[in-house]
Order: sequence, then C-alpha cells, then structure tokens
Amino acid sequence: MADRELLSMIDRFQQFDVMVSRPQETPLFIDFAIAVLRRAADLPRPARRLIAFSMDAVTCIVSVWLAFSIRVGEWDLISRPVAIVIAIVLPCWFLIAWFWGIYRAIIRSAGGRTIVDIATACLMLSLPTITIFSFVGVEGVPRTVGVLQPMLLLLLLATSRVIVRYALVDVLHLVHRGRPHRVAIYGAGRAGQQLGRALRHEGHLTLVCYLEDDHSLVGDRIDGVRIDAAVDIGRYISELEIDEILLALPSATRARRREIVERLKKYAIPVRSLPSVGNIIDGQVSIKDLKEVRVEDLLGRDPVPPDEQLLGGAITGKSVLVSGAGGSIGSELCRQIMMRHPHCLVLVEQSEFALYNILTELEESGIADGKVLIVPHLVDVSDGLAMRRTMERHRPDTVFHAAAYKHVPLVEANPISGLRNNILGTYHCSIEAERVNSSRFILVSTDKAVRPTNIMGASKRVCEMILQARAAETKGGTIFSIVRFGNVLSSSGSVVPRFQAQINAGGPVTLTHREVTRYFMTIPEAAELVMQAGAMANGGEVFILDMGKPVRIIDLAQSMIQLSGCTVRDQENPDGDIAIEEIGLRPGEKMYEELLIGDKPEPTDHSRIMRATEKKLNWVELSSWLDQMTEALDNGDIEGAMAVVRNVVPDYTPSPTGDAALPDQAESLKKTITR
Repeated sequence: MADRELLSMIDRFQQFDVMVSRPQETPLFIDFAIAVLRRAADLPRPARRLIAFSMDAVTCIVSVWLAFSIRVGEWDLISRPVAIVIAIVLPCWFLIAWFWGIYRAIIRSAGGRTIVDIATACLMLSLPTITIFSFVGVEGVPRTVGVLQPMLLLLLLATSRVIVRYALVDVLHLVHRGRPHRVAIYGAGRAGQQLGRALRHEGHLTLVCYLEDDHSLVGDRIDGVRIDAAVDIGRYISELEIDEILLALPSATRARRREIVERLKKYAIPVRSLPSVGNIIDGQVSIKDLKEVRVEDLLGRDPVPPDEQLLGGAITGKSVLVSGAGGSIGSELCRQIMMRHPHCLVLVEQSEFALYNILTELEESGIADGKVLIVPHLVDVSDGLAMRRTMERHRPDTVFHAAAYKHVPLVEANPISGLRNNILGTYHCSIEAERVNSSRFILVSTDKAVRPTNIMGASKRVCEMILQARAAETKGGTIFSIVRFGNVLSSSGSVVPRFQAQINAGGPVTLTHREVTRYFMTIPEAAELVMQAGAMANGGEVFILDMGKPVRIIDLAQSMIQLSGCTVRDQENPDGDIAIEEIGLRPGEKMYEELLIGDKPEPTDHSRIMRATEKKLNWVELSSWLDQMTEALDNGDIEGAMAVVRNVVPDYTPSPTGDAALPDQAESLKKTITR
C-alpha cells in the first residue's frame, strides 16, 4: 500500500513534464526525492524565494539553539531567553539579507561569491547581536551568544547552499536521461579552469579530463578532474570515451592552433574552441563562448597587426565611398572604415536587400557613436549618369571600388551583364571620381585576372588596365591603385559555407576536382590590407597581397568533415559517414590560381603587401576599345564584346567551356550551373 501511494505521488509530480530516469533497481523513495527536486527546480522564482526564506528562518532558529547549547552545555530549546534572542535575530537577519541581495542570488549557481556575500551579511548581523547581547546585555542570555550565533549561522547557511546546489545540479545531472556528453578540455590554464567551472552547470555535459602539453602539470587535478598528457590523446579518447574536445587556448597563435587541430583531425571527433583573448571580457568564460573550429584555424597564419597610421590616413575625418558595399569585401570595408571615424560614408549598392543589411548593421552597431553620416545609394555602378550624380553630390576623398560580379559560372552564362557591370562600372566610377577630384581610388581585384581563363577574370584584368591607364594620364590628380588577392573565407561565393551545409545535411560533399588549389585569406585581414595598400599608393600600382600557401580544396573538405566529428567515406573506409564526390570543373574554372603576371614582385614597407610591375595600355588606345565595347554591349553583341576583351587582354585563354554564353552553348551552361 505504501509503495502504491508513493508511486501515485511520483506520478503527480511527473504530470508537470518532469522526466524521472529511474533504473529498475532504484528504490522508490529515491525516485520520489528526485521527482521532488525536479518539481522544486521548476517552480516559479517567487515560490523558490519563499522556500529559501523559510529554510533560512529555520536555519536562523537552529543557530540560536546551537549557540545557547554550546554556551550552557545543555540543550535549551524553549526557554524565555532563547525566544528573546530568536525574536531579535530573525528580523535583523532578514533586513540585512534583503538589503545585501542574498535572496536575489540563484542557489543552483551558488559558488564562492555567494558564500562571500553570506559571510558579509553575517558579519553585519554580528554588529547588533554583539551590541545587544554582549555589551548591553539581556537577562538570561550569555554574552558570548552574540558572537557565537552569527558564526554558527554562517556555517549553517553556507552548508545549506552547498547541499542545495549539489542536489539541484549535480544529483539531477547524474540522473539525466541518457548518457551525458563526455568532453575533454585541451588546456589547463586560466581559461580552461574557468571553462571547467562553467561545465558544472551544463547537465548534458560531463568533463572527464584536461589535456595539457606542459608535462609538469600532468597527474595533477583541478577540482577533482585529472590532467592528462596531450601527447597520449588518442588513448584517452578511447579509454575515457570522449565525445568532444574543447580548446581552451585563447592566447595561442594561429600556427599553434593549426598544429593542434591537425593532430586532432585523425580522430574524427568534434572540436570546439574559445575565441581569442580579446573576445573574452573580464576573464569570464562561458559555454556560449565556444565556437566550432573555424577554417581559418587550418591556415596556420597569424594576421599582421595593421598600421593604424596608414589605415586612418585616407579615411579619418574624410568622405569615403564604397561601391559594392553590401558584398563580402565591401561590407567588411564599411565596418573597418567606420572604426576609423570618417566624416561621411557613402554606401553604393545595386542590391536592395544587401544595402539594407549593411546599412542596418552599421547604424545599430554603435561603432561610430552616431558621429558618422551614413548615406545609402541604391545605384548600378554601370549607370554612368547615376554615378556622376552620386559623385558630384558627395565628392568623396577616397573611393573603394569593390562592386563586381565575381561568380565565375554565372558570368560565363551572362557575359553581357558581367562585362557591363565589371568593366563599365569600373570605367564610370573611376572617371567620375577623377572628375570630382577624389584623392584616392582603390580597385579591389582578383587573382582570376592573371592569365584569365574565364570572362570574369578577363573583365577584371580590363578593370586593372583602365586604372593603370588613367593613373598614367592624370599624373598628379587622383591616385589610382589596384589591390589583387585570392579567395576570402566564408564569402558569398566561398566553398566553405557550401561544404558546411553539405556536411550538416549528411553529405555528400561535392568538389570540382581533387587537384584544385586555391589561395585563402580571412575577410577582415583582406579588408585591412586593401585599405593599407590603397593608402601607400603613389599612382598606378598593382598591389599583391601575400596569401600564404595555396590549399588543396579536397584537403579543406576532409578537414571540415573530420572536425565536424564525422569520417570520410572512401575506398579505404567504405563505412565512413560522408563521401566526397568530384563533379568536374565548372565553366571557366582553373585548376590553379596565380597572383602574378610578371615574375619579380617588389617588396613594400608592409610585410604582407607586394608591388607588381605589369604591362599597360595607353589611355588613347584603351578608350577606343572601351567605346567599341560599350557599343557592342548596348547592341547585345556578345561576339563583338568578347572580341574587344581578347584584343585588350591577349593572354585571355578561354577554357574548353569558355566564351560559354555564345548562343549555341547557352543551354549546356545553364545545366552545368544548376548542377
């Protein structure tokens, strides 16, 4: 009968969506206690605060009884002196505790700071108790009670908080339904220890060990959790059944992080990482700070600190215009320009949605504290009259021209739009900037402009030549310069987001060819270097950014799969999780990208920026070709426009699917792109 009543009570607690994980051999009274704890933990905050009040009232009374009993040597529970002390101590305690915020603390998160607050409140309580009972004196009350009672109250309250915290957090975590996620922290320093403490509040995570490269720490324990040698990580992953590794190395260089990530890749175990030291405020580390290991951690290259004098020289206090402001590079340029406090930032973008996004972000970021005038212009840069009106209205001191169509297969399929936007857009922007006496004009170019095999690359090479010709023509007016670099990570056209989406969907991961290699750089680093290169220009330079070593795309795909906790399915591992499939090169794609047309780049004062010496056309000859191209584009004459491109860029060598938008090939291109 008693068992049936107990089961009935448990069921009543469980009707509030309470999950009780009860092994068959667990006694019923333990199930009942767990159910009560779960129900108490889910009560509204006022109800939990009332329970805390009641518990502390009982604790306060018990501390008075203990103080009397210790002093007189016998139990004294109901005498008149005891009642007097209780009547004085209880109101004093609750007034002090309420004033000190004791009941605003969350008990399940109680830690050292909570105990310090309680100790402070008990110390404040001792002032009236010592004054009343020790100095003034109350008949029948020993004078030492004024000292003993606050001390005993502190001991009892601290003990109760620890017990309640253990009951609400640790015990409930132990009975959490299913196997908890077992994690190891790589790094036993300050960040690792703070992360370990934060894990105590996560019911679904269990910290099984720390991993450390410092052998002097191996064998020690942090809060009961052992420190193991990182060199034996494979053995510990197996022995301790580790499900995930958390990197707590916020001050490690990118090269060091890459070394660690490369070591972890082969175990096909998920890896998450804390951000850099600069992103951890006041030394506080939270589980929410953990991020998936980023692809840039695989590059192994630490960014060079920017030269702030160079960055601010062409921006601070000036009017700056960014075309393509809603794109990957354009939007990052806008963010970093705002940090250098221009007088006015003009956003030029033809996509309404992209313009809305960057405008909203800049206005709500608070970077410039409302002191920068931000002006959005929904403008197509290939519209010469619209660009003339925009330039004349704002007369920018510095122009960053990042507007371009850059997706190779799409430009192959739409050559008229690609050539008009890229070439005529650059032509009109540069001419109108020169007309209003802009000090600097910086073109964001691409490695695909070097010995191009596609229309996009060829169009960008023409853009470079336009600026080189104008620089030679102006001689002392607007300073024109070009900054050329390769792929940026996580941009709108990058393979990284596509690979990640395919991995999340369970695969397969598709790549064009297993031997394809690309240069990669992070978007913030690329934007910083573009701004610095533009500031050091004297006119007509082609600056090349140091992109580090090229990366094989298949290696990138394998690393992303393994760091997601999956294995690659191939002939050697037919039972793997995710396959990698080759779908063939897309129209106009190269196997390898290049950054230099010539062979002898010159160094500059910046270690990551080089200066190239390249062939130019004079403006008279080039402007004639541009007139012919404009006429061909206006008439929809694809063959005529492409003939101009081949004349201006003689090293343009279309791939077998190049010049692909000619009428007889358009349909096959559409099929290739949709694939």
